[in-house]
Amino acid sequence: MTLPIYEIEAAIIAALSIAGGATNRRLVLQAPTGSGKSTQVPQMLLDHGLLGNGQAVILQPRRLAARMLGSRVAYERGVELGREVGYQVRFENAASDATRIKFETEGILLRQLIQDPTLRGIQAILFDEFHERHLYGDITLARALDIQEQSRPDLILIVMSATLDTGALKTYLQPCAVLNSTGRTFPVTIDYLPKRLGANAPPIWDLAAEAFARFSPDNNANDVLVFMPGGYEISRTIEAIRQMKESKGYLLLPLHGELAPRDQDAAVARYEQPKVVVATNVAETSITIDGVRLVIDSGLARIPRYDPNRGINTLLVEKISRSSADQRTGRAGRTAPGRCIRLWSQAEQDERPAQELPEVKRLDLSEIILTLKAAGIGDLPRFRWLESPGDSALTHAEELLLDLGALENSGSLTSITPLGRRMLAFPVHPRYARMLIAAEEYGCVYEACLVSALTQGRDLVLRRPDRSVESSREDLFGDIIDEGTSDFQILMRAWDFAEANQFRMDALRSHGIHAVTARQVGPLLEQFLRIATAEGLDARRPDKRNSDALRKCILIGFSDRVARRMDEGTLRCELVHGRRGTLAKESVARKSPLLVAAEVREIGGRQGDVNTILSLATSIPIEWLHELFPNDMRSGIRVSYDSATRRVQAAGVLRFRDLAVAEKRVEPPPADAAARLLADEIVAGRLQLPSWDHGIVQWIVRLNLLAQWCPELQLPPIQDDDRRHILEQFCLGSVGYKELKDRDVRPVVRSWLSAAQRGFLDKHAPERVSLSNGRTPRITYDANSPPFISLRIQELFGVTETPRIAMGRVTLSVHILAPSMRPVQVTQDLANFWREHYPKIKAELKRKYPKHEWR
Repeated sequence: MTLPIYEIEAAIIAALSIAGGATNRRLVLQAPTGSGKSTQVPQMLLDHGLLGNGQAVILQPRRLAARMLGSRVAYERGVELGREVGYQVRFENAASDATRIKFETEGILLRQLIQDPTLRGIQAILFDEFHERHLYGDITLARALDIQEQSRPDLILIVMSATLDTGALKTYLQPCAVLNSTGRTFPVTIDYLPKRLGANAPPIWDLAAEAFARFSPDNNANDVLVFMPGGYEISRTIEAIRQMKESKGYLLLPLHGELAPRDQDAAVARYEQPKVVVATNVAETSITIDGVRLVIDSGLARIPRYDPNRGINTLLVEKISRSSADQRTGRAGRTAPGRCIRLWSQAEQDERPAQELPEVKRLDLSEIILTLKAAGIGDLPRFRWLESPGDSALTHAEELLLDLGALENSGSLTSITPLGRRMLAFPVHPRYARMLIAAEEYGCVYEACLVSALTQGRDLVLRRPDRSVESSREDLFGDIIDEGTSDFQILMRAWDFAEANQFRMDALRSHGIHAVTARQVGPLLEQFLRIATAEGLDARRPDKRNSDALRKCILIGFSDRVARRMDEGTLRCELVHGRRGTLAKESVARKSPLLVAAEVREIGGRQGDVNTILSLATSIPIEWLHELFPNDMRSGIRVSYDSATRRVQAAGVLRFRDLAVAEKRVEPPPADAAARLLADEIVAGRLQLPSWDHGIVQWIVRLNLLAQWCPELQLPPIQDDDRRHILEQFCLGSVGYKELKDRDVRPVVRSWLSAAQRGFLDKHAPERVSLSNGRTPRITYDANSPPFISLRIQELFGVTETPRIAMGRVTLSVHILAPSMRPVQVTQDLANFWREHYPKIKAELKRKYPKHEWR
């Protein structure tokens, strides 16, 4: 009752109580870490009767927090855990029908929504630590709002956090109440390293131990909290601190999600002697450890992020944001002034992002979209996103689920398949859910779990070893390299070697195996094995591995990464969905024409170029594509133009989705397609037809002008598309330029008109015109100016009437030339020319050309 949250207890109840005048049961509650909001607010709802006969569900972003908070509230209420108070996380359910306050992870409730869209029996949902913006939290809140508006107006929704952008959230939840609890905190002194650490910096656990030794005498035997990114770093930190003489008298305790519940409880328990708790970011907000006066912060955490290289969400060690660093600092000032030692420089602090991107902006969405599709959400862009992930992220996720067979097209939208519903039962990325289902059929569940674990972390085998390591590797991996089936065989052999040598650093280093990564594979493998076993799969370790069965499972899980070598001389590859890349030089699958790459890395090159490298490759025979994806195989003929030979080529092509995986030359190429391609080259000007000369051009212009001048003749003009059609007709039956270059195109062009129409053309838009003096000059036609004839003055003597064509509707322009053939006059009125202009022109020209006739 002394916790700060009780200062606003009355306001909380009034904001949610119908009796208190609440018309919409939504509340945004901002309260600092340690104020008691996580443990006390659900008890307030129960004790004030706001739950009726229903249940309060408190959503937690982490399993450890859900379990420990459930245990704490059960202890406070003096009840047995699992009765009135309980919790539920993946693989563990400590709740019953009698549970009124239930702590659970966000994904549990979202899956429950699929089974029961009205959430019967749940009276309140509390979204704890919402500032972390976990993907499942965002989605669950959106679904809960829909339920409250459509069928459950009695449902209470509370969004809680230590730090929130309440403005944006209030707009999203409108109408809602907003309450703030200031809490009680004490000042914390923050110390940084004096300068940046270079590439040869000591391990982070040694830095933490040194900081502990330096500052613990000033800490007056108070508790210490050290933040490290993961279990391995935590164990190394505890060992490093234990070596310091200043650790005498301290209990050294780890705290992370992979510990047994008893060990987790030990970290938060109270003792007579001081303790050092080395924890992951679970202690940043979710779990309160009393008595901490000194915080040592590595500034690192395992942050979930989509890894485009592997096509999955991964947990990799990254630098935390400034907001997270502030949260950690606050842990030292809950009960008295404290100190925080940040193991980075002030300059590095200023460079860190203000806060983490919401997970919806940085994670692959395929798993959540599969869940939404199971809940009947058809139009994803119109879903009630708190922050939209963007169309490209949605499209990419749907494309992957279609490739995996989890979704199918239903008109303009997609819907979940029976296979997709089965995949949803596996709480892992859809790739691995699909692999595990396939592994059950092929009898290699253990191997599939091992492959899944090997792809989660950083490289197990160093990519560019020195010569001494290469020699050792040949002894360890020689037979696998010769076999050339899969890079995963290398990783599995390396894991076996690491396990057999008890992860000794010296043994692994000599073979270029990353010891830290090797240690991390074991817990990941156990996690995947537990998932498989929970779903009823036989996950026992086999006496002998089935290589082909495992390769098929890898293909099934990464079918969107199928690639074909483009040629034997290079490692260039084409992939499905129109992508290209280069197979890694060290891949054992480099001799295979077809492969599937579990990793696609984009590496920046010179001048901003990006090189796409395919690695973790597995060779596949084409027969497996027919066997596993019969509906994705298509046969057809591909016709192309070879600019080198100036000839059309054709090949019978077998496609897997949009990727050509096999082809065979076809002779002769299809006539229509060959004609179209040759016509393309002629239209583009890359092939020249000698017979398509000025006369042909003039014939087409004559036709088009006459069709315009005399529409009653109903002559069909030749437009650009018609010209192309004529060229296709001309090319029909040919497959190369050699057959076309000496062929006369005139008959094909003239066949555009019937004999009668050609007669109209020759009569009303003739090539030549007859003058009264017997001369027949050629008419020049132009699409943008009047037609004209050109003659010397002497050739026009006796012609007084300007010639006309097109049924007399078009007067020809007459270009009058001097004896030198230079123009001296242009006219459309010869009578006026002879009368008004000729006398002056005659006088001028007669002096220059006295030997010519002048009348």
